[in-house]
Amino acid sequence: MGEPIPSPGNPAPSLVTVTHAVYALHALSLLIGITTAVTIIGAFVFGVPSIVAVVINYVKRGDARGTFLESHFRWQIRTFWFALLWCLIGTLLLFTIIGIPLGIAIFFGAGAWTIYRVIRGWLALRDGKPMYAS
Repeated sequence: MGEPIPSPGNPAPSLVTVTHAVYALHALSLLIGITTAVTIIGAFVFGVPSIVAVVINYVKRGDARGTFLESHFRWQIRTFWFALLWCLIGTLLLFTIIGIPLGIAIFFGAGAWTIYRVIRGWLALRDGKPMYAS
């Protein structure tokens, strides 16, 4: 038989699997950043797994509308774009002598922040809970 038809507010099981896969892709980018010479935030923003993950988010976002997964898609998308913003700010600060320490601190802070966001979101998804804070 086919997949059960989701009721209003309940996502299709395949969409839950897609959401887990997106968190896994983001986690893979973070792991690449932690275990290689690439920065954590650099691997997250510019790594192929995270770019694929955010594309999947945009493609599947409409399917999640009206379910608790909608908040996870919003959480994942915002995590990516805010990480990119912090990466750009940190990079711009590296061009000034005074800003170098602040730029490096931003890279470390943004890396820790993205790790937190991926873990918090994935744990909430595991428990079947929406993400309330954006």
